[in-house]
Amino acid sequence: MAITFQSPMKLSFITSNGFSNPPSLYPINTHFSFGFNLSSSFAPATVANLGPGFDFLGCAVDGVGDFVTLRVDPNVKAGEVSISDISGAGNRLSKDPLSNCAGIAAISVMKMLNIQSVGLSISLEKGLPLGSGLGSSAASAAAAAVAVNEIFGRKLSVDDLVLAGLESETKVSGYHADNIAPSIMGGFVLIRSYDPLELIPLKFPFEKDLFFVLVNPEFEAPTKKMRAVLPSEVTMSHHIWNCSQAGALVAAILQGDSRGLGKALSSDKIVEPRRGPLIPGMEGVKKAALKAGAFGCTISGAGPTLVAVTDDEERGREIGERMVEAFMKEGNLKALAMVKKLDRVGARLVSSNSR
Repeated sequence: MAITFQSPMKLSFITSNGFSNPPSLYPINTHFSFGFNLSSSFAPATVANLGPGFDFLGCAVDGVGDFVTLRVDPNVKAGEVSISDISGAGNRLSKDPLSNCAGIAAISVMKMLNIQSVGLSISLEKGLPLGSGLGSSAASAAAAAVAVNEIFGRKLSVDDLVLAGLESETKVSGYHADNIAPSIMGGFVLIRSYDPLELIPLKFPFEKDLFFVLVNPEFEAPTKKMRAVLPSEVTMSHHIWNCSQAGALVAAILQGDSRGLGKALSSDKIVEPRRGPLIPGMEGVKKAALKAGAFGCTISGAGPTLVAVTDDEERGREIGERMVEAFMKEGNLKALAMVKKLDRVGARLVSSNSR
């Protein structure tokens, strides 16, 4: 099913046969009866672009991400949000809720619900390094959006939460949903359209094995800087090639073909050639991954993390070791390797306290 967003409070659903269902509208209620005064949520890291899918394909990865704890706080002005604490990898982040991804997303959800009776305090635990290419800003936004929604009785749908998170992403890193959508929805997500926003979940078969080898060097690649090097025009031959590879990538996802997925993921001719030279040792690391048996390797999001894919966890560890070695040899960079599965759930509540 594809989901078309026409405005922040009006959503229409397009089914596979093309028929539209009535819009989903949520009643505005200033005074909610809520069961929690505290909720904690988690949102996973994401791999955006997946090679040829620049700005329209992404997926969530299991076991690493950001945590948000949200409290109803009588010391915060009703209808507003305060960020009380930031821990982990986010010590350089602003506590101004209008400049912080978690704060922006929380405020957006409160506006959707028209919450004016209480104020909220946020504690953010960053499990993802900044500028890593693992959807750090999206994970904070996704976790905050889910936490606010939970504390007020889970009134909003997943689709509304994506909209709230996208508002945060737009203000911080640009209008792209290939991190925020999979962080909230889980799995693989295709962004079919941005105007209006239309999302298509892609189901990788449960019975098939898929592992992501994520290798993060000690090097920061700000998204704005990495987007600035992209070409304003591309040749027709490169356009055709990337379209065919993106199509092959989607087919491989739906078929559970990890080898085909890796081959397509590794074949970008538009974005990777521009960004790769900005990541020290990137070409040598990719070669090392493929030599070690990876089905494919590319830049995760804007980088500098590189992602390789395989269908065997032990082989994934070996691939990661070779990639770490190559980062030091080719780029003089220390790096950390992780082997993770696909996160099929997305952002979720992890604990709550009753009022």
